[in-house]
Amino acid sequence: MAKGENSFDVACKVDPQAVTDAVHQAGREIQTRYDLKQTKSQVSADKEGILVLADNDYVLRQVLDLLQSRLHRRGVPLKALSYGAVEAASGGAVRQRIAIQQGIPMDKAKEIVRLIKDTKLRVQAQIQEDHVRVFGKNKDDLQAVIKMLRERDLGIEMQFTNYRSE
Repeated sequence: MAKGENSFDVACKVDPQAVTDAVHQAGREIQTRYDLKQTKSQVSADKEGILVLADNDYVLRQVLDLLQSRLHRRGVPLKALSYGAVEAASGGAVRQRIAIQQGIPMDKAKEIVRLIKDTKLRVQAQIQEDHVRVFGKNKDDLQAVIKMLRERDLGIEMQFTNYRSE
C-alpha cells in the first residue's frame, strides 16, 4: 500500500464457537420443550455446517425457528446460513443441512468488485482469497463504497473490517 492510501476489507467471518454454543443450547431446549419433547428432533453441528433432524416438516420448521433464535442471540448473522433441501430420512423423518458461509464466494466477490467499479469513485478493489480489499486515497470515497454495499442486498453477510489509514 502506497503512502497516503486507506483500505478496508469486505469479509464474512462467522464465529464457529458461537455456532456450536447455539446448537448445543437449541438441542437442550428441544429436550425440555413440551411440544418437542416427544419427537425425534435433533440438531448437530460439524465441519460442514448444521444438521437438523425432525419427525415431519412442521416440527422441522419449529426446530429451525428455535435454532435461528439461538444463533441470533449469539450474534451469528442469519444471512450467513444457506439452507439445503429438505430430505426424507429413515422412519418417516426429515432432515435438512444448513451450510455456514465463511468468506465471500468468488461469484459474489466478482459482483462486489463490479459494483465498486461502476460507482466511478477513485477506489480500487482486489479479490484476495475469501475477502475483497478496497483501497484509495480519499477516506470519503471508501465510506461511500461501504454505504453503497450496505444498501445493496447481495444475499450474503458482509462485514467491513481491517480499516487501515496511512
